[in-house]
Amino acid sequence: MGNAGRHEDVPQGAPASPAADASLGAGGRPRKRGQGELEAQVLAAVRAGGGPVTASWVRERLDGGLALTTVITILSRLHAKNAVTRTRAGRSYTWTNAADEAGLAALRMRRVLDGERDREAVLARFVSALSPGDEERLRALLSRTGPDAPGASEPAEPSEPSGPPDAPGRASGNR
Repeated sequence: MGNAGRHEDVPQGAPASPAADASLGAGGRPRKRGQGELEAQVLAAVRAGGGPVTASWVRERLDGGLALTTVITILSRLHAKNAVTRTRAGRSYTWTNAADEAGLAALRMRRVLDGERDREAVLARFVSALSPGDEERLRALLSRTGPDAPGASEPAEPSEPSGPPDAPGRASGNR
């Protein structure tokens, strides 16, 4: 393909999509995406495929004219985060959803926690900042989650009586 049409956002004859217009920032330049936004878009496209999809298939479903190499890089990052799986298909791969958006957010939270030296302090601060409703949801989830529960990745560690849910400043009996 020559340079003609190279800078066009929409192929000739195709309707302009509102999503394409929303991707433009000041001066008609593409706006900068928020952290994790492109990963979420790629993950949503893979999920929409309902089964194994190619990087080219994903690229066709994303607005913004991304390079195929960019899509492959994002898919590779999602694979490293266990959010997608890949299967060799000739010289390339097909990609399948392994985690939804909630699963991807949980992976990010786990990675942050794994990077901290004082896990107990981080967890205590996290719990103390929860809204009463979220604290109740967390307590309910913890009460039905154990080492044998689906999704449990490692055995539960013994907890101390002064664990994070009873952190200073939280009256656990008030909720």
